[in-house]
Amino acid sequence: MITPVFRKLTIADVDQIINVEHASFTSPWTKDAFARELTMNPYALYIGGDLDGKIIAYGGMWIIIDEAHITNIAVLPEYRGMKIGEQLMLTMMETMIGHGAKRATLEVRVSNEIAQNMYRKFGFKNGGIRKGYYTDNYEDALVMWVNLNE
Repeated sequence: MITPVFRKLTIADVDQIINVEHASFTSPWTKDAFARELTMNPYALYIGGDLDGKIIAYGGMWIIIDEAHITNIAVLPEYRGMKIGEQLMLTMMETMIGHGAKRATLEVRVSNEIAQNMYRKFGFKNGGIRKGYYTDNYEDALVMWVNLNE
């Protein structure tokens, strides 16, 4: 099994984050958006999976008081199916708890059953639907929640 080193990402990692982002999403965030997250958003924290100096996965979250919001999770396509997303999710949840979060939420495309199944492994439950949430095709988002102290 491939086991990257998971670490906090910084502005120095932004080009590698963009590489993963563009390989993963039809409506990727911009380099400027990530730069703002990493330098100007006091609530944002990003974790990357580093394999021999290459970021192969990353996850972002906002931790506000006792609640965490997962903003993005992505793994380079050539590393999918190797449990790296699960390793990253575990690291992110440990980080949230370490920063005092008691609950976490995220949105996921209603069609992305692979991601939904992974989130359910970590205790996430369906919380509702955001109609037309994704701007590329107006697909609905499933809102999921987990209590981190259970």
